[in-house]
Amino acid sequence: MDFYDVLKQRRSFRGFDSNRMIPDASLQRIMQAVQCAPSACNRQPWRFEIVFNNELKQAIGQCYPKSWLLEAPAIVVAMADYSSCWTRLEGTPAAEIDLGIAMEHLVLAAAAEGLGTCWICAFEKARMNEVMQVNAPWSVEAITPLGYSNSEPRDLQYKPIDQIFKVVR
Repeated sequence: MDFYDVLKQRRSFRGFDSNRMIPDASLQRIMQAVQCAPSACNRQPWRFEIVFNNELKQAIGQCYPKSWLLEAPAIVVAMADYSSCWTRLEGTPAAEIDLGIAMEHLVLAAAAEGLGTCWICAFEKARMNEVMQVNAPWSVEAITPLGYSNSEPRDLQYKPIDQIFKVVR
């Protein structure tokens, strides 16, 4: 799929075909896409777990109790390492920015593979960290279901370009 088509096709899906498994070749390409994501000073302060285990998926589902999350064959858990990330000049960590770039690589690669995702941050981090057995300086920052959608993507309305950009020459 053309890069610009992938950008236009990428949507957040909230329904998945639980019987359709993700091909290993697609998983490999998605992981490679994340692997080449840029980060400040190339520190790559992230780790991703692709969870197929039903018991762990159920526990994750207790942190984000929407039934459609558990329909997907996998849930991807994105974690940031706050001890190894670059810090801004005033000292604030850039881990969330770096992880956001890597996560976007993941969801775009998934879209290119014909898979659906839905970027989720609406959970209590302390509770999710406990479920995932993650301790500081690591923290779960985002999750996404991963699988084939059971519905067609809806059309989206975008703001006009002139409301998003100002070109200064």
